[in-house]
Amino acid sequence: MSVMTPYFDRLFAENDDPWAFRQRWYERRKRSLTLAVLPQPHYRSIFEPGCANGELSAGLALRCDHLVCCDTSAAAVVLAQARLKDFAHAEVRHSRLPQQWPTQSFELIVLSELCYYLDHDDLCVLIDCALASLPPDGQVLACHWRPDIEGCPQTGQQVHERLHERLKMPRLVHHHESDLLLDLWCHDDTSIASREGLR
Repeated sequence: MSVMTPYFDRLFAENDDPWAFRQRWYERRKRSLTLAVLPQPHYRSIFEPGCANGELSAGLALRCDHLVCCDTSAAAVVLAQARLKDFAHAEVRHSRLPQQWPTQSFELIVLSELCYYLDHDDLCVLIDCALASLPPDGQVLACHWRPDIEGCPQTGQQVHERLHERLKMPRLVHHHESDLLLDLWCHDDTSIASREGLR
């Protein structure tokens, strides 16, 4: 069974930064890595499900014309809205996924520290929703904690294997460390240098 909303509500009731996104170097470095591997400097539209308090969202907002974020926790939504208040092109929705996946198209979908909370069936539905939301030049970025997490139905390793299997897209970025997994899939696997005419 996927982890349910009350779990996240309890986390945010006790702390406005339950994973220490702002304080820990590990988290700050991971955000920098996530933003650095994006093959385009700017995107038309980005979707970030499971945005928590909006720390990564703020970095993504600088890289797009339209940002949609969502979280299943109402408290997280309020925190993310406050974090993004200076970005008029960013909106934060209160949504439970995969059931309430948005209807519009997104050039980039960012799955950061989200998918191991989903069971196998919900993850498969979420991946199918993502595929249906991507234009021909669409991209999916996934970043997850690698060690097992107590209470989560899947590991980060299982999540990334399932994403690679079900997306059926070339993997443009494959960065794995003992702590984290970071992959980016893209319909167009042309290298960044080639896009700029360097070879």
